[in-house]
Amino acid sequence: MKKLLDDTKLIKNVVAAQLTKVFFPYIIVKTENQKYWKLNLSKKESQDPLFWESMEKILQEKIWIPVGRKYHQMLDNGWELSSKS
Repeated sequence: MKKLLDDTKLIKNVVAAQLTKVFFPYIIVKTENQKYWKLNLSKKESQDPLFWESMEKILQEKIWIPVGRKYHQMLDNGWELSSKS
């Protein structure tokens, strides 16, 4: 069974957020603390059409995503703890 970030101390470095705007080359999120952040995207993410399509769907469905507090980046493994942690 996979472990979730919520079950570890790493959750202190992560905030739940919902996408509020998706427009190339920016994604704006609203955190659970009602703060608005611009996500910092990698070059690969910025150039990937499937990534942008996925972000549009996440925006439409109002799914909460994990975002790192320090660098304002989405986490690669979502809410699951990576095997490296």
